[in-house]
Amino acid sequence: MAIDRRALLGLGAVALAATATRALGLEEGSERYVSAARRTDGRFVLVIVSGDGRIERELALEARGHDIAFAPDGRTAVVFARRPGTFALAVDIGSGTPRALFATPPDRHFYGHGAFSPDGRLLFATENDFAGARGVLGVYDVGASFRRIGEIDTHGVGPHDVLLLADGRTLCVANGGIETHPDSGRAKLNLHSMRPSLAFIDRTNGELRARHELSAGLARLSIRHLCVDSESRVWFGGQWQGEALESPELIGHAGADTPARLVDPSRPLGALMKGYIGSIATTDDGLIVAATSPRAGRTIYLDAETERVIGETVLADCCGVAPAYGGAIAVSSGLGRLEIDSPRRTSTRSTAVDGLSFDNHMRRLPS
Repeated sequence: MAIDRRALLGLGAVALAATATRALGLEEGSERYVSAARRTDGRFVLVIVSGDGRIERELALEARGHDIAFAPDGRTAVVFARRPGTFALAVDIGSGTPRALFATPPDRHFYGHGAFSPDGRLLFATENDFAGARGVLGVYDVGASFRRIGEIDTHGVGPHDVLLLADGRTLCVANGGIETHPDSGRAKLNLHSMRPSLAFIDRTNGELRARHELSAGLARLSIRHLCVDSESRVWFGGQWQGEALESPELIGHAGADTPARLVDPSRPLGALMKGYIGSIATTDDGLIVAATSPRAGRTIYLDAETERVIGETVLADCCGVAPAYGGAIAVSSGLGRLEIDSPRRTSTRSTAVDGLSFDNHMRRLPS
């Protein structure tokens, strides 16, 4: 049987990851993840948990957290409040101690995601200018205890996720297109005039490099979460603001010079995923894209090159997703389960974390 070059590279990457894992002395279950979570008594926390479900560290949060951004040093992590929260907590992952608690200005709130500059000196956080009904990236000076020193327009409404691309200069922002205001809680105020987009922005000067919208018939597909594959394409997961049974496809990709396009799988996925992608990630080699839906209790795995579905797993209320070692994928659940899945096979390692409800997002800690 012939093996093409891409397949060979993929197999090599998996083998290299497995070799690296052994070289580091890492055994099955020794990988570590960080996630916002809620205890059964209602307390909100940030937890570091091993792949076999052991809680290694736990820090109290003042309210519900959302996603986590890692600094390039591999030691500093920032957890952001869930919209419309205004707090963020910087943590030293090595010692498990807080570094800084900081907040948005009174006329802004976080959307729950952020990204560091390559040198770790700046943090860019998705925020809502709710009086102006526009999205911004708040810019925070890490060395000055995360003091906010400015902002960048995201050229859209409702920015959610943000990624720094491999060039170290371009930020990709998922403008969800949904207008909200803290006076209205989490109500969606503009469903009939949504314009979701992907914006590619120069972090050094705020200039817009490119902005991609979906077709007019997809205006209610809110672009929410992002990841990057081995070819440096940005993959996105959307959330349909309509009837789940009428949902279009929810997963697509784009580049700064390539328009946004939804995948065309062999069978419809929109309704299967109940119109909702909660999180998206790639394997370490970037060859497989994993997308979760807590509403459907399902994770879908796609080959990044062919865009074909190559596997799926079922886990009630699954949402958090992150790469695991050896080409696997870790998935967390709001019901307190952590699974390590092998996308191309049926093997799954599952464990329960007692007394804990994982929140929407999970990140693997650097080795």
